[in-house]
Amino acid sequence: MSVWNPLRLLDLAAMDLLKDETSVISILEYLPTELFPPLFILAFYGRHSETLKAMVQAWPFVRLPLGGLMQMPHRGTLQAVLDGIDVLVAQQDRPRKCKLRVLDLRNTGQYFWRMWSGSNSYVYLSSMMAPVAEDSSRTKQPLALLEVFVELHLKESNLDEFLIYLIRWVEQRKGSIRLCCKKLKIITMPTENVKEVLSRVQLDCIQEVQVNCTWHLSTLALFAPLLGQMSNLQRLLLSHVYLSAFEEQQQHVFEFTSQFLRLHHLRDLYMESPSFLEGCLDQMLSCLKTPLDNLSVTNCLLTESDVTHLSQCPNISQLKGLDLSGVTLTNFSPELLQVLLEKVAATLQKLDLDLCGIMDSQLEAILPALSHCSQLRTFSMCGNLLSMAIMEKLLQHTSGLLSLSQELYPAPLESYSPQGDFHPERLVQLQAGLLKILRDLGRPRTIWISSSPCPYCGENTFYHPEPVVYSYNIPA
Repeated sequence: MSVWNPLRLLDLAAMDLLKDETSVISILEYLPTELFPPLFILAFYGRHSETLKAMVQAWPFVRLPLGGLMQMPHRGTLQAVLDGIDVLVAQQDRPRKCKLRVLDLRNTGQYFWRMWSGSNSYVYLSSMMAPVAEDSSRTKQPLALLEVFVELHLKESNLDEFLIYLIRWVEQRKGSIRLCCKKLKIITMPTENVKEVLSRVQLDCIQEVQVNCTWHLSTLALFAPLLGQMSNLQRLLLSHVYLSAFEEQQQHVFEFTSQFLRLHHLRDLYMESPSFLEGCLDQMLSCLKTPLDNLSVTNCLLTESDVTHLSQCPNISQLKGLDLSGVTLTNFSPELLQVLLEKVAATLQKLDLDLCGIMDSQLEAILPALSHCSQLRTFSMCGNLLSMAIMEKLLQHTSGLLSLSQELYPAPLESYSPQGDFHPERLVQLQAGLLKILRDLGRPRTIWISSSPCPYCGENTFYHPEPVVYSYNIPA
């Protein structure tokens, strides 16, 4: 007999039950747990509203991952589920079988439905019966409290109909229902609309924030108090925050950076084109409450004092990832980057220094520190003007980094004319020299050589990176 036959029988049994909704509802209390998911799927897609409403009240799992079934939200089926929750939260004593604490409307849970419908029958079923770790911080909430998780991607001037309906439903049930999200993404929505939506959300649930739109510093300052309430925030990504003329920079920077004092779980900080940080980086670093895992400050101007403060910050000593791409370091003291790398050498796994204006003398100064980054896996220096001679030294100093598996380096200076024109035929000759260096070092290795971005103009070119590969020749 095929291992799938019993599971097909379950589906057939569920389909047979749904022919009489009244009978289904009457036996839910006695229905085996393994029948609930396949029966729920059939009821959901068949739009059996009364069955859905009753099944929610008897749901034998902590979480109902409804979002995994909703390619397009359907008002009728969603309403049936919400009606079932209304009945559930109104009861002083929940049904014996019901364990529901979380209604998950995010596009997750496909694994749950596959497992219980039989496509992964070998998985330990007990794992789905226990409360999930992400809700453990709120286990002291009253038993009647139920959480509804949604994805918040705020990208229009007006909210979509589904989210408006859900927000109103939650708003009418304050005290028994909490609207939560783990990841907040803001693309084009006006600040006032963002504040209006977030006033309905449990901000301490948010673990990741992405702001992928152009904001003035004053707009960021208006958003900052909301950010400070996200006490469990772990990951923050900000893109293109500009300092416009006549803005009160110091006050706005303080209003933003002071909120970091309340973020005790922040681990990853990514800031793309934060023009307001020039001369103010120390203000932000001094407000960090925990060591960071990843720090990215890219495509902006920093002062030498900023980089000094960065190298002295105690909360960057455990960095796994550091990205300073697009930050011009040409006129800075070479020792600054050396001190910074020495600070993170024990833990650093990824280092990006693309388009930093690094010259031979600066790279030579950091080579000893770079050679001590024993955990380094990815290293990129594209877009810098480096000679063939210094690249040979670079390859020598990094040959002992056994974890280093992805290396992206710029086309050597000799690939360009004095006017800055790139000559691919010169690079072909230089690649042969690089291969000889790798062969002489004696360790199998692949490095990628790229002329993009251009170290002279900063623009991306149409030339694709070329690999230089050295591997052992195994005798036949």
